[in-house]
Amino acid sequence: MADAASMREQAEALAVEALAFVANDAELLPRFLAITGIEASSIRRAAAEPGFLAGVLQFILAHEPTLMRFCEQTGTPPASIGKALRALPNGNQDYERST
Repeated sequence: MADAASMREQAEALAVEALAFVANDAELLPRFLAITGIEASSIRRAAAEPGFLAGVLQFILAHEPTLMRFCEQTGTPPASIGKALRALPNGNQDYERST
């Protein structure tokens, strides 16, 4: 079984991959920016804030078609997104995916 630090590192890597997925999608990026209130020029700075990466995974989880597209594109099992979310700072709060 992986230790907590290793699980967090894997979760962070997945969240960074999810952020790249969002950033490279012309429809998702404006929606993400609108929901988070972050300006495109501030994403790098915001990414260093505690809870930001959890927010990226919450964004992916909140819309099932986006979740499925991300998982298909990256070969990631959908259940591992929620598991990664719980391993990140501010990601262990009760979170229910809207469908």
